[in-house]
Amino acid sequence: MTLPALLTYLTLAAALIVVLVLVAYLVAIITALRRAGNHLAALAGGLQAIIDNTDPLEEHLTTINGALATLDDGLKSVDNNLVGVAEVFELR
Repeated sequence: MTLPALLTYLTLAAALIVVLVLVAYLVAIITALRRAGNHLAALAGGLQAIIDNTDPLEEHLTTINGALATLDDGLKSVDNNLVGVAEVFELR
């Protein structure tokens, strides 16, 4: 075999190896992107479930906030009464 023919075959072999490696990497990238797409779909479903489950919270939190405001007013009244008692007994 002549030198030019040998170099031609070696060049073709190197080009074939480069193409095969490129194909392997592209297939790996496609697989990774498909997996990521599946995970994103599951994540979107989970986020939608969170939205659905937290919708009634606003109503409940408004009720709780109102009750806590009433409790706060009552506790401030008790605190004022205790300050008055402390002043009477000269504890302050």
